Amino acid sequence: MNEKKTVSVSFMLLGILFCVCLISANLLATKQIMYGPLNITAGIIVFPISYIINDCIAEVWGFKRARLIIWTGFLMNFIFVLFGALADWIPGAPYWNNAEGFHNLFGLAPRVAFASFLAFLCGSFLNAYIMSAMKIAANGKNFSLRAILSTLVGETADSLIFFPLALGGIVPFENLLWMMFWQITLKTAYEIVILPVTIRVVKYVKKTEQVDVYDRKISYNVLKISDL
Repeated sequence: MNEKKTVSVSFMLLGILFCVCLISANLLATKQIMYGPLNITAGIIVFPISYIINDCIAEVWGFKRARLIIWTGFLMNFIFVLFGALADWIPGAPYWNNAEGFHNLFGLAPRVAFASFLAFLCGSFLNAYIMSAMKIAANGKNFSLRAILSTLVGETADSLIFFPLALGGIVPFENLLWMMFWQITLKTAYEIVILPVTIRVVKYVKKTEQVDVYDRKISYNVLKISDL
């Protein structure tokens, strides 16, 4: 099957969901959750879905479309954070008494924002690259293995970058290690649990769109956004 040069409805919907998940994860991550030894954020509810969508797009449309959607998600997330910071900076009305709660949601510290953006880009591009490279090596087989391994590597990179940059020197080192461990473990487990759904979505999209791209002889330069 040949790669289409137009953006389909399926691709558009997955791209929209991808952006919604990233923005939602920013808001949900402001809530800390602890169950026994687990110390995580509520962002874990939705953030792993972005990696699942990344897997679907890389598997069906290839690395070039995954690269496009990753940069689109980054831009939408950046705009959201920028608008939130602007709204947080504007003084509230004298009768408005929710300034502290609003700041906790939208007053993202520059250090945390930088760590979040860098971790997202590194993790997402690693995820897409591994999906693409392994698909060629396996001649399209072993999708389940590729999806799990790509998520494991992507989530590991994301956590190893985000937590030290965002929370290093604030959270005790031992607690930081446990937070990274549980984030990686639970997000990868999320991928495994929902894998049957991911497989069905990929099969359905391939069948309806008549697209199944193999990234042979392409550039993996993450900056070539216009190369579709």
